[in-house]
Amino acid sequence: MTLAAGLDIGTQGVKLLVVDPALRGVVAAASQPLELIAGADGSREQHPQWWIAAVTACFAMLDPGLRRRIRAIGVSGQQHGFVPLDASGAVLAPAKLWCDTSTQQECGQIMAAAGGVDRCIALAGNPILAGYTASKLPWTRRHRPDVYARLATILLPHDYLNFWLTGERWMEAGDASGTGWLDVRTRQWSAAMLSATDAERDLSACLPPLVNANASFPILPALATRLGLSGNIRVSAGGGDNMMAAIGTGNVQPGVLTMSLGTSGTLFACADHPVVDDRGGWAAFCSSTGAWLPLVCTMNCTVATENMARAFGFDSRDGDAVLAGTRPGADGIGMLPFFNGERTPDLPRARASFHGLGVDNFTRANAYRAAMEGATYALRNGFELLRKAGLQFSSIRLTGGGSRSAAWRQMVADVFNLPVEVPSEQEGAAFGAALQALWACTTSGTQADLHDLAAAHVRLGVDLGARPDPAAVAAYRPPYERFLQHLQLEIERSSNPSF
Repeated sequence: MTLAAGLDIGTQGVKLLVVDPALRGVVAAASQPLELIAGADGSREQHPQWWIAAVTACFAMLDPGLRRRIRAIGVSGQQHGFVPLDASGAVLAPAKLWCDTSTQQECGQIMAAAGGVDRCIALAGNPILAGYTASKLPWTRRHRPDVYARLATILLPHDYLNFWLTGERWMEAGDASGTGWLDVRTRQWSAAMLSATDAERDLSACLPPLVNANASFPILPALATRLGLSGNIRVSAGGGDNMMAAIGTGNVQPGVLTMSLGTSGTLFACADHPVVDDRGGWAAFCSSTGAWLPLVCTMNCTVATENMARAFGFDSRDGDAVLAGTRPGADGIGMLPFFNGERTPDLPRARASFHGLGVDNFTRANAYRAAMEGATYALRNGFELLRKAGLQFSSIRLTGGGSRSAAWRQMVADVFNLPVEVPSEQEGAAFGAALQALWACTTSGTQADLHDLAAAHVRLGVDLGARPDPAAVAAYRPPYERFLQHLQLEIERSSNPSF
């Protein structure tokens, strides 16, 4: 029976899942950690060879007989990264990642060249934010001129894995919409945004062709042999991690809201039309299914709770026990959890801060709760933007590492006043990549096929959901309002350096 493999190339590690469509579930899994090169200037980089080594190690962990039954592979990757290749396909420099905030100056330069923020949104649907791929090109031209001079191909992280697997270079609209160059309304490159990035060079010549979400390509036979796989394998178009997590949580039709509590926090929904914010309050992305994926991203989610746990000398896996006995609002302590700056709203230079500390409330439990609440409030603030756009939701599907915390699941239900559902398969991006591979490689590739696959494979954990507690819903309103007040002061401070 045909098996499908889903790979997720994340910031902290690589994950591999193998899905058996006959059993409608995961039959094998493997993972490998990844290092991160962090600079004081906000740079965040990884060597693409690290991804290759991790993927190779993951496949080696699988039973040889099972490996030979894989017939389809899908790749999910962290969005916005920049992998520069020369004409021969060799990597020229470490990949700059989504969480790289060293390119803020370049963001402003590109938007000014395009005619301002409003013009960028009119041209492509999105402003150029720190971390987006576009800003990494002028940064490279300035800091790595030898690399820029030899640049022949621009790839995103998942595109590079596809290139390694197949020898073919391509992009698809979902991940490509996170570059800043794709007009999300038409799913075509914006010549004006490319020119604003570099008016002296035709960057379109460095971009591979765009393919449909249901496209697939054959694996390189020699690589298949090296990995212990059958040569009769096709690799699907793949997509960004959020796009794949949408598929992996069953978010393939309008009405479903997915929340990912990972290193960053994300909210995204499926839409059957482009959902563009004229003020750039959310990311107007395409999906990797042929639809659209309006998305809110916060830069700090589990990074906030993990940093707090580390500071107080415990493991975040024990966080629920630490929270026992604390109350909504953390006894008056609030936190802006901006350890990595912030994207929603756009505050790349912001830093984390506590508010309301006193001798009577400063305990590790309250500090940890304040970090978790701050990360949750930041997502709630983004959620309100989606609601103002007319999107409506009846529940939240929760994924990511934070969803393993029962306390956090209940907090989300109470802060958002919506029931929380948790898919049984927690590795939503890798799972979604496997489902996309099944869709592209084993069906006719219609939307109906995709909906049927998601309905058959995405199962909700019976004992993992949470429903709003009316008393807690009311108790969270005042601390959330205080969070918004502190956030507004941070916005004003950011816009006025002399503040």
